[in-house]
Amino acid sequence: MLVLRSSPASPFGRKVRIAAHHLGLIDRIDIVAADTTDPNEILRQQNPLGKIPALILEDGTVVYDSRVIVDYLDHLAGGGKIIPADAASRYPALVMQALADGIADAALLQVYESRWREEGQQSVTWKTHQQGKVERGLAAAEALPFDGAVHVGTIALACALGYLDLRFHGAWRATHPNLVAFLDDFAARVPSFEQTRFKS
Repeated sequence: MLVLRSSPASPFGRKVRIAAHHLGLIDRIDIVAADTTDPNEILRQQNPLGKIPALILEDGTVVYDSRVIVDYLDHLAGGGKIIPADAASRYPALVMQALADGIADAALLQVYESRWREEGQQSVTWKTHQQGKVERGLAAAEALPFDGAVHVGTIALACALGYLDLRFHGAWRATHPNLVAFLDDFAARVPSFEQTRFKS
C-alpha cells in the first residue's frame, strides 16, 4: 500500500485524494492523518519540510508536494490521464493548477495568521496582501474557458474553491458566477469531490 500523510481539511491533500479516485488508485492508498503542528510528528522525518501532503511509496521513498504527487499518480495510472500529454492541453492545465494552488496558498496564509497569532499581533497588511492574491487569482480563473475536462487544473481549482467555501464562508460566490457554474458542474460529474469534503 501507498501511504498518504494529510489532513481532512487540506485543499492540497484533497486534490491528491480526488486525483487518486479519478485514476482508480484510491484503493491502493492508506490515508493517515498528520498533525503539522506537533514537533514529535513523524511527518517531519518523512518530509523534512513538515508539510502535507506527503506520499510514502512501498519502498519507503517519500514524494511531496501535491503537484509532484499527482504527477506520480498519473504516471502510475499509465500517464496522460489527468496531466495531458500534448503540449496544447498540458500547459494550460498545469498553469491552471499553479493558479489554483496559489489561491489556496494565499487563503491558507490568511487562516494561519489568525490561528497562530494573537488578535493584537495579527498583521492587517499581511492579510490584505494575501487577500489580494486570492482576489486576483479568482478574477483570472473567472475568465478561463471550461470545457468539462477533468485534469490537474480543474481538480486543483475545485479544491481551492472548496477551501474558500470552508474557511471564508463562500464569499467568492457572489461575484464569480462562472466559477460557481464550474464548481457545480465539477461536483456533479466528479463524485469524489463530495466524498472528500471536510465535515467539521
